[in-house]
Amino acid sequence: MLNIEYLTNKDGDAIAVVIPIDIWRQLLPTEETSFEDLAEAVEDYCMNKAMNEAVNTPLLDRAEALAYLEE
Repeated sequence: MLNIEYLTNKDGDAIAVVIPIDIWRQLLPTEETSFEDLAEAVEDYCMNKAMNEAVNTPLLDRAEALAYLEE
């Protein structure tokens, strides 16, 4: 589980996110990163996390997959 924290205003509305520095450095390896580079890095990071989780997920056979989709 990630140790992500949310900063809130006096009304309790989330206004910022605090993430671990090692994740930040994965997303922004240099200080000259553009907004587009950041967006792509976040997408890549999320895709890699999803793929890593999928490796540990059992595969469904056809009948199980169809039953899951019907739910």
